[in-house]
Amino acid sequence: MKSYLEQADEVESPEQAMPYYIPIGDEAVVFETAYRKKLPLMLKGPTGCGKTRFIRYMAHRLGRPVVTVACHDDLTAGDLVGRYLVKGGETVWIDGPLTHAVRIGAICYLDEIVEARQDTTVVIHPLTDDRRILPVEKTGETLTAPDEFMLVISFNPGYQSLLKDLKPSTKQRFLALEFDYPAADKEAEIVAHESGVEISTARSLILLGSKIRNLKDKGLEETVSTRLLVYAGQLIQGGIPSPRACELAMLQPITDEPEVKRGIRELITSVF
Repeated sequence: MKSYLEQADEVESPEQAMPYYIPIGDEAVVFETAYRKKLPLMLKGPTGCGKTRFIRYMAHRLGRPVVTVACHDDLTAGDLVGRYLVKGGETVWIDGPLTHAVRIGAICYLDEIVEARQDTTVVIHPLTDDRRILPVEKTGETLTAPDEFMLVISFNPGYQSLLKDLKPSTKQRFLALEFDYPAADKEAEIVAHESGVEISTARSLILLGSKIRNLKDKGLEETVSTRLLVYAGQLIQGGIPSPRACELAMLQPITDEPEVKRGIRELITSVF
């Protein structure tokens, strides 16, 4: 059995360096207001558009630790809340990441919440209304979240289906912030900063990315994220020729369809 530190994807301290993030709109103000008012928040947006980076940035601004959990099909309520384990011949209780976040007044970030089973996500409901409590049935405790605690979830609406969606009873417990890829000038600034390439090269990557994104309705299930643009920039900065870097970071990860690949290769050639 895993401890909460192993169940959590990341437990980040506010003492770590401020994450690089460029505000796109009023998201920072909305987040701070929700935090002060003790309101839960839902981030909606495509993969790799900066949702996780935004959470880390806001946690640093607010001076709070952030506990991140990457949700998946096998995630159980016990994984989030905790369980009894046998250690050294004794049975001891080990907090899950959600319980730990409540105890220390952290920001608990459940990434890609729709990947978790619906019977698992029900455990967060008492933390999302005016009670702000977490019943820990196995220990008989009922934890009241301190003012500093905040619950944030995220998901990609592009993957929604009848089998992969949040129940309305869960959705309606949250404020919702919608994210998308940044405007071209800001995305170029992000790619240049994160990868170390010249701004002119970053702009070319953004141009290529926008052309590939236009293929979204032409057989491309998932498109090029800002993260992949940064990866391409890092390869170029590391000495990989631009066309090859773009194929490795912006073509191969997103499609295996020969026709779509051919079209993207033509776009790469037109830009680089």
